[in-house]
Amino acid sequence: MKGPLTDKRIVLGVTGSIACYKAVDLASKLVQAGAVVDTILSYGATQFVTALTFRSITHRPVVTDTFDVTSEFSVEHVALAHTADLMVVAPATVHTIAKLALGLADDPLTTTAVATTAPIIIAPAMDANMYDNPATQNNISTLIKRGITVCGPAPGRLASGLMGMGRLIEPTELLGHITGIIGSQGDLAGKTIVISAGGTQEPIDPVRVITNHSSGKMGYALAEAARDRGAKVILITAPTALAAPISTDVIHVKTAQEMCDAVLTESKKADVLIMAAAVADYKPVNPADQKIKKSEDHLNIELTKTVDILEASPSNIIKVGFSAESENLIANAKSKVIKKSLDLIVANDITDPDSGFGVDTNKVVLIDRDHHIDALPVMSKYQVSQHILDRVSSLL
Repeated sequence: MKGPLTDKRIVLGVTGSIACYKAVDLASKLVQAGAVVDTILSYGATQFVTALTFRSITHRPVVTDTFDVTSEFSVEHVALAHTADLMVVAPATVHTIAKLALGLADDPLTTTAVATTAPIIIAPAMDANMYDNPATQNNISTLIKRGITVCGPAPGRLASGLMGMGRLIEPTELLGHITGIIGSQGDLAGKTIVISAGGTQEPIDPVRVITNHSSGKMGYALAEAARDRGAKVILITAPTALAAPISTDVIHVKTAQEMCDAVLTESKKADVLIMAAAVADYKPVNPADQKIKKSEDHLNIELTKTVDILEASPSNIIKVGFSAESENLIANAKSKVIKKSLDLIVANDITDPDSGFGVDTNKVVLIDRDHHIDALPVMSKYQVSQHILDRVSSLL
């Protein structure tokens, strides 16, 4: 299955910063995602990394000199600018940001930036005092007003030894911004999708909770895939160790009731609801105010049902549910389609090591409201998400 970056032409501009090593990693990740990457190195960048490094990774010529007659782009850099689907400058130094703000075109990188009509991302990397300088802030504001996306910088320890804003954001985060912009005109553009993820936590006392083994990976993969197809994504997530997907609206909750409240509120303005979260079926009736001490041999906790979020959700949107089963997979999933009035359910056998909790793959069966069955092979959760969204797109 093709990803959002497959065969997309990405121009990667690299300028003179110690953070150049992260640009090498970004180039590698872009190529792995299927993109065609053309790299432009400023003179300063060549003092930190070599053209050979990027050529070895991208298998493409690397531009370092406007007047290099051996380069396929030497005659007119507008050729490179015109073929680009997106240009990203990472790291972007304070000097390059200033030149871009002024519209200068005195090297291959700035010439390409001025000539292209493709979206541009810049990822600043500099000392904290340089970033805080009013001139730099004014230049960044100018670029934002022109429609250029500025990603970062991040806070942390800088090469100078100072702590502050100025670190280049991580390549994985940059990749999220890139795929989000590339996919912004996808088949789900203009649609709002609410996605739930993770396992809810029902308190027993201030220390202990009732929860489950859900890692949230399926819901987070769905959020990334929907974003990459142009949707506005609202991710409602229970506690998880996962990093929030880039360019999505994230709402953090803990309990089933908190998740229900958030889902019902956000679904009012949504086109699709996908409930990938593992929501607790029961919760303690009377959670203790203080930590329960271990004294008796047995402890009885009275439980009561939690609200069924899908049943309570609006009927005028497309609803997709999940059914994690340990037995009678198809029968149990079909009954939920009827009971919850779903347009689609995604069923998986949690006893299968390829589709259990915490793994990066899934093996699912898709069942629609007419009980048509589509059994998918083992694939990554992102690929499973694309199949689910294919069905959602057709329903829309």
